Amino acid sequence: MTTVKDIYNYIDSFAPFITQEEWDNAGLITGSFNAAVTRCVMCLDVTAAAVKAAVDGDAQLILSHHPLIFSPVKRLEAGTALYSCAQNCISVISAHTNFDRAANGINRNLCKLLDLSDAAPVENTFIWTGSLKTPMPAADFAAFVSERLGSRTLRYTNCSKLIKTAAVGGGACEEFLLQAMELADCFVTGDTKYHIMLEAAESDFCLIGAGHYETEHMPFMMLKDELEKAFSDVEFISAQQENCVSAVV
Repeated sequence: MTTVKDIYNYIDSFAPFITQEEWDNAGLITGSFNAAVTRCVMCLDVTAAAVKAAVDGDAQLILSHHPLIFSPVKRLEAGTALYSCAQNCISVISAHTNFDRAANGINRNLCKLLDLSDAAPVENTFIWTGSLKTPMPAADFAAFVSERLGSRTLRYTNCSKLIKTAAVGGGACEEFLLQAMELADCFVTGDTKYHIMLEAAESDFCLIGAGHYETEHMPFMMLKDELEKAFSDVEFISAQQENCVSAVV
């Protein structure tokens, strides 16, 4: 019989929860370590719809990337995802910055999705670097990233040189732009503010903002195959989530 603790320990073996950032809240969010698990819903965010999928599917556990609780909760309101988890005795484990840092975590998986070879982590950051199989202009690589990640709202800065190497950092990693500029020809991340894009453009550097959801959803869901191998008695279900940000086409 697999328990919540068994799945927690498995994740902890390659993405130790102790490595999460101080501001983070990864780990067991709701429920009990002792609860038995036969079905687990996986999702990027613990939304009301994800919890409904767990309830409708008789799942005992939700495994998410983003924590259900970040800030102290002052009230527990009916109809919220947190309330529904407590009401239906659903445990929640969130593997966030610990999984971002992991050797086989978000950014390693992002390298795989973008077909980068010689992928390696950059010390003291969350980002990884790798080489393109075929060098290409910035516009072509941006189109390639958009196609691979399904990015509907991708933004990028053009540059004069061919892209041969890329740094990647899923989600909110724009703070590592300077390191990326030193190590690669391009930086693929999720969130990008205007002044950061301007800084890259003025340095003739290709910065690609492919979307927070797009740079983390598929890389997180790639964990599903490994979990299925480790726990053959548990059914792992992917929540049907989409980017909440609509695009004008």
